[in-house]
Amino acid sequence: MVILTLHSNKLEPVLIEINMIAVQYQSGIYQLKSEQIINAGLEEVWNYFSQPQNLDHLTPDDMAFKITSGQTPRMYAGQIISYQIEILPKIKQAWVTEIAHVKDKVMFVDEQRFGPYAMWHHEHHFKAIAPDKVQMNDIVSYKLPLGLLGRIVAGNLIKKRIIKIFEYRESKVNTIFGTKD
Repeated sequence: MVILTLHSNKLEPVLIEINMIAVQYQSGIYQLKSEQIINAGLEEVWNYFSQPQNLDHLTPDDMAFKITSGQTPRMYAGQIISYQIEILPKIKQAWVTEIAHVKDKVMFVDEQRFGPYAMWHHEHHFKAIAPDKVQMNDIVSYKLPLGLLGRIVAGNLIKKRIIKIFEYRESKVNTIFGTKD
């Protein structure tokens, strides 16, 4: 189940249940929260998500996602990863992120250093809730470029795109780990 949080005005959020994803906007920052239960052990889930090259498998094909930096078998704090993505048909964008924090088998954070957003901070949290079941939570805080103009022109478009990416990822993770909806 995804929950999309929209605001009718700045004080009263309106919740629309779509899946387990919620997007909020406050003070120029959008925040997406996502939760997924994965039917696999924490070690297996962590091993998969801590390998940067697996991000390619979790990104929709229409984004033409490609890691352009050298690859390492495991992520580490301070690691710089560069990508190329297609933000619109035939329009490619370089994106550089840093793995800012890693707490083994608990969480990691990637932050944009250069790319399509004015700001991007993505927390990935993992928690074993049974021997073969992991709760994965994501918190993505992002700011669009160009201030109010960026929000007016692309705010809803980008929000829908990010939700689509997370829905795609959820489906792929279910396939990879044999998780049933």
